[in-house]
Amino acid sequence: CVPGIENLPCELQRNFQLMRELDQRTEDKKAEIDALAAEYIESVKNMLPEERVEHLKKIQSAYSKCKEYSDDKVQLAMQTYEMVDKHIRRLDADLARFEADLKDKLEGSDFENPGSRSLKKGRSQKDKRGSRGRGRRTSEEDTPKKKKLKGGSEFADTILSVHPSDVLDMPVDPNEPTYCLCHQVSYGEMIGCDNPDCPIEWFHFACVDLTTKPKGKWFCPRCVQERKKKK
Repeated sequence: CVPGIENLPCELQRNFQLMRELDQRTEDKKAEIDALAAEYIESVKNMLPEERVEHLKKIQSAYSKCKEYSDDKVQLAMQTYEMVDKHIRRLDADLARFEADLKDKLEGSDFENPGSRSLKKGRSQKDKRGSRGRGRRTSEEDTPKKKKLKGGSEFADTILSVHPSDVLDMPVDPNEPTYCLCHQVSYGEMIGCDNPDCPIEWFHFACVDLTTKPKGKWFCPRCVQERKKKK
């Protein structure tokens, strides 16, 4: 269930604050790595072998921590994008339902409003011949003229020209990257393959038969097969 959109600004602010903190931690670690590297270069000739190994381990540990912060920031950014995307999809669906309900009400008012019925009766035979049925369009000449509904406003015709399915079936941005075995864009819950050489990297839960994130390392079906072949 997606939380109410009124909570979205607070959630975004919290996530952005966390990302800023992770950025700062990463920068601090980078400065620490630079200092350790400079110290190592300056003193390496006078160090014992054990001291060299210990110093290099410190540098390696700092690099690992820096990478961990960066991975956390990327994961947080993906969660933020997914959260906003869920709200956008829900708003699109709500807008489509609203437009469908509005269309039903306005079409019903054409039949229930006595003034509307009298107006239809007063039309000339030429007008009747010019309109070939509600909403049907066979050519530009057959297109019914816009009717002014409720006070003569044509806004209703504009908003109702969009079918609910048009909103839900909007084309995907061709520049948006695709993932998973299904080669679709990022949506819903996703999991990353722990094989650093995995050509796909990210997968939708449903495509790999997952409902929750498994404990420990997880490998995609392709990488599992490759690991079995190597054994």
